[in-house]
Amino acid sequence: QVQLVESGGGMVQPGGSLRLSCVASTSRFTLYVMGWYRQAPGKERELVAIVTNDYTTAYADSVKDRFTVSKDNTENTVALQMNSLQPEDTAVYYCYGKWMSLNYWGQGTQVTVSS
Repeated sequence: QVQLVESGGGMVQPGGSLRLSCVASTSRFTLYVMGWYRQAPGKERELVAIVTNDYTTAYADSVKDRFTVSKDNTENTVALQMNSLQPEDTAVYYCYGKWMSLNYWGQGTQVTVSS
């Protein structure tokens, strides 16, 4: 069983930045897709950004040009640099990983953007 452990959430003022990190608990194989989803209160979980082993990325339209996702294949880690944060970015952010047909999720980390 692979565990994904997130870190880096917290509270920040509008316009501020945060960096989320996630590490997978295995070195036996490389998760070929890793990324981030988020879920705000009363809303469904949505894709934020994902990155593949060949560093192809995809972003939600709402975060393009503000967020950057990066992956380290040797360490099985993924990070999300979030800039120009806005109150609508407030949510629980979940790390995601995929290997073969298996999907893995972290426990979630809270990001709150408020003045």
